[in-house]
Parts: sequence; structure tokens; C-alpha cells
Amino acid sequence: METGDNVMIGGFVVGAGLGVGESGTARVLVRAIAPSLTDAGLTDVLADPVLELHDATGALLATNDNWADTQREAIQATGLAPTNAAESALVVTLPKGAYTAIIRGKGGATGIALVEVYKLP
Repeated sequence: METGDNVMIGGFVVGAGLGVGESGTARVLVRAIAPSLTDAGLTDVLADPVLELHDATGALLATNDNWADTQREAIQATGLAPTNAAESALVVTLPKGAYTAIIRGKGGATGIALVEVYKLP
């Protein structure tokens, strides 16, 4: 991952394939993982990923820097909390539509990162 416009972009669609319920929404966990990737032998990982969630119009819906700073209990309750305090995560309920998760390095840092999206019960 680089800086400026050279960021990690992960797109996903909330729809029938993601198990949208009768409410027309889905509860998801979006994670930006990087420092813990060293446990898998990766080097040059992003030290502090910042996660942004955007809707199909590009509007910023939510952002997170360090996962435990906001939504700690909700994220821990998923059983999928990041293992490193510098990683980012969001629990959100989203209506049907297209979304983009953008991962940036805090302070313009660069490195390897992983974006994940999980449908929650």
C-alpha cells in the first residue's frame, strides 16, 4: 500500500448473496488487518491502518483508527476482534447496496494490509 490515491480499496455488495434479512439490511464487520500479519511471516506490513467505509455515492459512512477506541464491546462480541490494538474494525448495519472499504496508512505510512468483510448474525 502506498499513499495519496494509492490506497487499498475493497468493494463489497450487500444483497441477496450476503444474506440480507427481511429488514433489507445486513449487519457486517469490516476489518483492516496489518500488524498481526507478521504472525503469518509477512514483512513490510502497515504499522497502523486506518479504515474508512464509503457508500456507492462515495459518502463517508464511518471511520476507525484503532479498533478498541470505538465499538470495543460490539467488535469483541463478534468473536472476530483484531489481535493488534493498532488494527481497525467497524460493526455496521447496512441496507442493500454497494460499499467500499478504504485502508490508509496513518500519517502516510506504507505497507501490506488486508481488508476483510464478515456478515454477522
